[in-house]
Amino acid sequence: MISDLKSLPSVDELLQSPKGEELVERYSHSLTVKALREALEEARVGFLDTGKELPARGDFLVHAEGKLVSWTRSSLTPVINATGVIIHTNLGRAPLSESTLKAIAGVGEGYSTLEFDMEKGERGSRLEHASVLFKRLLGVEEALVVNNNASAVLLVLKTLAKNREVIIARSQLIEIGGGFRIPEVLKESGATLVEVGTTNRVHGFDYERAINEQTVAIMRAHHSNFSIVGFTKEPALDEIVDIAHTKDLLVIDDLGSGALLDTAPFGLKHEPMVQESLQAGVDLVCFSGDKLLGGPQAGIILGRRDLIDQLKTEPLARAIRADKTALAGLSATLIHYLKGEAEEKVPVWRMIAAPAEDLRERAETWRDEIGRGEIIETRSKVGGGSLPGETLPTQALAFRVAHPQRFLKALRDAPIPVIARVEEERVIFDPRTVLPRQDSDFIQTIKDIGESDET
Repeated sequence: MISDLKSLPSVDELLQSPKGEELVERYSHSLTVKALREALEEARVGFLDTGKELPARGDFLVHAEGKLVSWTRSSLTPVINATGVIIHTNLGRAPLSESTLKAIAGVGEGYSTLEFDMEKGERGSRLEHASVLFKRLLGVEEALVVNNNASAVLLVLKTLAKNREVIIARSQLIEIGGGFRIPEVLKESGATLVEVGTTNRVHGFDYERAINEQTVAIMRAHHSNFSIVGFTKEPALDEIVDIAHTKDLLVIDDLGSGALLDTAPFGLKHEPMVQESLQAGVDLVCFSGDKLLGGPQAGIILGRRDLIDQLKTEPLARAIRADKTALAGLSATLIHYLKGEAEEKVPVWRMIAAPAEDLRERAETWRDEIGRGEIIETRSKVGGGSLPGETLPTQALAFRVAHPQRFLKALRDAPIPVIARVEEERVIFDPRTVLPRQDSDFIQTIKDIGESDET
């Protein structure tokens, strides 16, 4: 040990040691110097403030290496989602298909046709790539992609409703994750919010009475993350469209989840579909790319060409535009729908459609490989602000452990982290949300943790 501060090594001495040279090679000279200085300063402070013994010379290099490892490790890392929540907002929402990942890598590793017209050999538009596919898939007049759905709603309102009134039902004044509230978005856009109806009941005449010369649009916001039950009423979308169009007003539909497939055949409540909004005659519909669509994060606006042309020229549109990787990933995801293979290729839909017997078989394989646990019947959730309260039957692997939260922490701290849930004092692993290619890593992680907590 070093006996006094005068005997502390200098940064240069530590850098010139074999271990110091190794750290410089791995982490750069400047970052290694910073780490060594911090390690030395912490030792000084500890010695002067608390009389803590000074470390040996080699320990400074060990402490510095620990700092360097921590500083250069990304906090955004892959995890195995065994919670059974399919669209898990905290875990990155929708996992992407193999084709989508290849498309993102393809445009990311080099140059691309992002804004280049190959036929004309001149500048093109990034707006065309996904737009062409949406037109082909849904028959819409025009489409615009921005960085997320909150941006999409803000852009629409700022461009088309600034200094005008927008009518919305009180039952739709929603707040989604992160404190995003529809009333605040309306205010930020410069539009004036006009609330109609009550929390649980809204009638067509409520909209009609609120219309005046300052009204420009009626907006519907889908209840994507909650349900109102009991004595409730809301006009159907086509009724809202009729009321609005009779007065030459716009209808803006914030659909949120962006389902292009019907959820009902899978045993879930019917989720309003993009196609249904368009068929009802809304002027613009907005939704997310990374929820039930199953693609990368994006905000999608579909509808009338004349309105979307206005959106394109709004300066805000450039600030919130989607980048090349998002556009490539979204395009690849849309091609799955165009080819009629979304249920098999898009992970979100593959998970929703997973047969119970397949889930049980995987859970049994996990149990047999790990050598512990029981197979139980439980429920999976769609999640991600979609189908509130709706669940799917599943077969899961359950562990009884002495300290469930401690066990969950050990799972999170593993080299390949596993995120699970606790239900009735049992740790639950739901195969519905574990990708098949992750099974071996999942099994190894559970084995590595050991059986110390098992009761």
